[in-house]
Amino acid sequence: MRWRETLKEITERIETYDKFFGGFGFDCPLPKHLKRTVNSGFPRYNLMVDAHFMAEMCVGILVAVTDFDRFEGALELDLAEEGEVCRGMGGQEFRTKEGEIVLKDEKEIVCVLCQGADEKTRVGEDTKNVLFYAYGIPGVEGNHLRDGLTIAAETMRDFGEEIIQGVEIY
Repeated sequence: MRWRETLKEITERIETYDKFFGGFGFDCPLPKHLKRTVNSGFPRYNLMVDAHFMAEMCVGILVAVTDFDRFEGALELDLAEEGEVCRGMGGQEFRTKEGEIVLKDEKEIVCVLCQGADEKTRVGEDTKNVLFYAYGIPGVEGNHLRDGLTIAAETMRDFGEEIIQGVEIY
């Protein structure tokens, strides 16, 4: 599957995310990722994180990569109440604002859209089952989410000989 996106189209979607994040008082990481990628190329970490960056930069959407086996029970998308706490990557403490979009497992918040993912589900060398997910926001169509998630999944399959379980948009 091939997509032909122009830098202008990708930049417009990234600006949409940036405005959305700004509405909650946060900086979106995508503009910095795009600038670094244009100036220096794609960063190299490990296949899972690299596939995540490919998806973000090729389509202009925000994508998360997680260790699926570390979730506790079913996942639920929700709106946060003021002051809920999430332990972010690197031990950061995220305190939610009223109405922020959060992803929860049956135990706790695992991602605050405008602040980041938790440490618990961070991918590592022992990760066996990867979940890529993306949040739809006003102004970003579902087909772009599907395209980005498909890029991530196909990158894992093509370079890691992994199996794609599915790409679903809810």
